[in-house]
Amino acid sequence: MTTIAMSPDPVVPRDRAPFPPIPFGRLVSVELRKCFDTRAGFWLMASIGITALLATGAVLLWAPDDEQVYSSFAAAIGIPMTVILPIIAVLSVTSEWSQRNGLTSFTLVPNRNRVIAAKGAVTLGIAIVSMLVAMAIGAVGNVAGSAILGIDPVWDATFTDLSLIVLAQTLGMFVGFMLGVVIRHSAGAIVAYFVYSFVLTGLTQLLAETQQWFRDIQQWVDFNYAQSALFNGSLTSTQWAHLGVTSVIWLVIPMALGLWALMRSEVK
Repeated sequence: MTTIAMSPDPVVPRDRAPFPPIPFGRLVSVELRKCFDTRAGFWLMASIGITALLATGAVLLWAPDDEQVYSSFAAAIGIPMTVILPIIAVLSVTSEWSQRNGLTSFTLVPNRNRVIAAKGAVTLGIAIVSMLVAMAIGAVGNVAGSAILGIDPVWDATFTDLSLIVLAQTLGMFVGFMLGVVIRHSAGAIVAYFVYSFVLTGLTQLLAETQQWFRDIQQWVDFNYAQSALFNGSLTSTQWAHLGVTSVIWLVIPMALGLWALMRSEVK
């Protein structure tokens, strides 16, 4: 008896509609949630308001009567912000590597450009919103201080002054973002930021005081020096040029190189 083997019917693949990419707005909301959904992240974000309240209280308690003006509150609040905001930016990037979130993030969204762009959008949003909240707290402190002293509140900071302060804090936050992109390790990037902000600033200041050749070019090569002009009110065209050149040297070029390496690095 002969057995005839029947070949199975060929499987004809069906056309599938391509899955639409995850909307960018959803990526931004996810990255924003990552800044709050850990205990450390929550308290780091909460410290923005806490330090603003503490700085406002310090001005109310210890500043002389003639310095109970809005610019005093804005300056006091801005000091802790220069430390807290860049750390938030660092952790928003380095968490993908140091906490192994990247194994999930870059699997769900293989296009790393979109994930990093969402982190950048969150960084910008946090910088602006946090400074607006801090300035509002400073305004309340100014009204309270004037009421305690029985004088009219003095609003000696113009809209331009406040806008330049927000720009300065945003640039500082993106320096932290850049270091996170380049180093991709939380502790290393945070240490690098403190070295850049405090150690390097002291060294360049000392070099400018002792070396004439560096004093002549400092405003063109020292990003911290050029950025500090934003806290002093309106800038001249030359000062804007200094800020632009130093931003390219210290922020744009390292960011571009870091992004190039980040797109090719292995996530473990």
